Amino acid sequence: MVSMHCIYRAALIALTVLVAGCGGGGGDKGGAAGVDVFPKAPDAESIPVGLDRFLLFPNPLLLASGAFESDTLAYAQAYFAAIDPTNAKDTLDKWKTANGFNSGTGTQVSVVFGDVRDLGYGRRLTVRQNLDGTVAAYVDNYLVNAAAGYTYTSVNLDAAVASASRYHIGTNAIEFSPGPAGGASFAKFYNFSPAGVRSTAVDLDGRGEKAMPGPCISCHGGRMDALTPPAAGGNPLFALVQYAVSGARGDLQARFHPIEVSALDFSSTPGFTRAAQESALKQINRMVLCTYPIPAATAFPEDACRPIASPNEWQGTPAADQLKDAYGGNGLPNAVYSDTFVPASWAAAGQSSLYTTVVAPACRVFHALRGTGRQSDIDFETYSGWKSYADRIKVNVFDRGNMPLARIIFQKFHGSSMSPALAAYLQSQGFSTSGAIPGGPIADPGPDRVVKQGAVTLSASMSLYATSYQWSIISGPPGATLTNATSVQPTFTSIADGAYVVQLVASSATAASAPVQQRIVVNNALTPAPTAIRFSDIKNVLQGVTAPAAGCSGGGCHGPAPQAPLRYDNYDRDNNGTSGDATDDLWFYTEVRGRINFTDISGSALLRKPSGNHHNGLLRPGFDTTLAPGAAGRVHYDMFVNWIANGAPQ
Repeated sequence: MVSMHCIYRAALIALTVLVAGCGGGGGDKGGAAGVDVFPKAPDAESIPVGLDRFLLFPNPLLLASGAFESDTLAYAQAYFAAIDPTNAKDTLDKWKTANGFNSGTGTQVSVVFGDVRDLGYGRRLTVRQNLDGTVAAYVDNYLVNAAAGYTYTSVNLDAAVASASRYHIGTNAIEFSPGPAGGASFAKFYNFSPAGVRSTAVDLDGRGEKAMPGPCISCHGGRMDALTPPAAGGNPLFALVQYAVSGARGDLQARFHPIEVSALDFSSTPGFTRAAQESALKQINRMVLCTYPIPAATAFPEDACRPIASPNEWQGTPAADQLKDAYGGNGLPNAVYSDTFVPASWAAAGQSSLYTTVVAPACRVFHALRGTGRQSDIDFETYSGWKSYADRIKVNVFDRGNMPLARIIFQKFHGSSMSPALAAYLQSQGFSTSGAIPGGPIADPGPDRVVKQGAVTLSASMSLYATSYQWSIISGPPGATLTNATSVQPTFTSIADGAYVVQLVASSATAASAPVQQRIVVNNALTPAPTAIRFSDIKNVLQGVTAPAAGCSGGGCHGPAPQAPLRYDNYDRDNNGTSGDATDDLWFYTEVRGRINFTDISGSALLRKPSGNHHNGLLRPGFDTTLAPGAAGRVHYDMFVNWIANGAPQ
């Protein structure tokens, strides 16, 4: 779906990291009675599961080893090699010097506030805008009693006001500047230890370390694509987003957040009250606005510093509109921040209450920073865009617990009016949900399939919060059997063509899931056989070689001059002078495999995008999922599902 996200994390301007869900109500309780959820000791080597996947990107890029690539040391190392190849910014002091802090030029302001809705810290934020238009910010985080949980109390704010070093637990930083080779500026993320040394992993909520830049990107609207394999025995390279104006590896298309002033706590100490800092906060928000592209130049002075957006990148509109509205609109005439913003289409649809109750506090900032000039449903600027994600919102919020993915926001969402309001809305759209906090067993047998006669392995591995499983055959021609029907991976064996329905119930020690059915169409004439599908077959579909034709690499979409993040045509990916060699093919395979979410296959971009979901209106031939499995109009979708179910082999 979309990650329900961080609203005020914005506030931090972009620096600490939350995941698809920062926002949330006020107060300093951890959840519905202040009770923590599923405590877990920090462990950088563990694979987060269930509700411990806070601050982990929704598609964590599952490796063959079972590890999540986006949460590995290699991922962090590749990121910093891309944005800081000479380690010129591997300490906080060096980072500050490189970004002009305390240089005497440019504009530099500092504020101190309490992080009520995000990570619970007291925060000391300093932001500067240099004469060349670059912007950088760092925030010192203060936490007085980590053992009591990463929840907000006013003593954390007191520690920030006093700059109490014993409670300083680290510094987050973000800069908007050109990459190592120059070019257009883009956002880059850093985390520094209390001693000022750059970290490759960060624990922002006591739930265990997550590799950089994942926690930041999960909140700041960026992408987490698969690493590019080394061309000749070197280290993996960070992905290149093809439509990025910068043309730089490490440009994740992430953004600064505006500071949502009304979501913060302020001290009563003179000099640190909200009134005393209101002017500085507005200055910071103007700097943030300067990092946002704009579709076309305007006559308003606050827009003069904004780069003109390319047709393909994020256009800056939803976040800029909300920020401007908070200061009275164009020209920013008001001195005091006041957030009453409701997009026009939401008001016109009679959904202002849903927007202010759920979207603004729990989803807006993260989603407002996402999308492209070609397709921006995911930014939730329009009610129609939000509504079109209703199925994924239900799955990620109430089934999987993937959103909101920040612990404090997650608890506040489920301990406030936000949860029942969203549940009621989803029910009105035909999606059944109790609105309860995730944690009950969820059965997930995966998408419907088309297979040949004989033995086929099924899988319940995507089911959640379950310790036992029960499979059964509900209907179909006689003679079919299930072997190991109480296992995660039973074997379905058929002896006749036809349509079958199997059912999965997942259980925990205290509860059983609702039964979920999977349709299996057996067609012994199917070719290629599911277990024989390889990347070459997938590539032929993407490039329009296999009938029905009309692939994805033509027309500028996933081809030369791409409008999409990846190219699907054949070209010299590793720049070795040879186009289409084995290394290019390996790079291509790795990029495409990164479009699969093995923890939630039905939500994979590789399946949803060509099926017409949020794809600029494009339904590709062979991907019509409104048809039954095995229908000619969804032949490619069925092939892709079988490839993925077999582990997506090269």
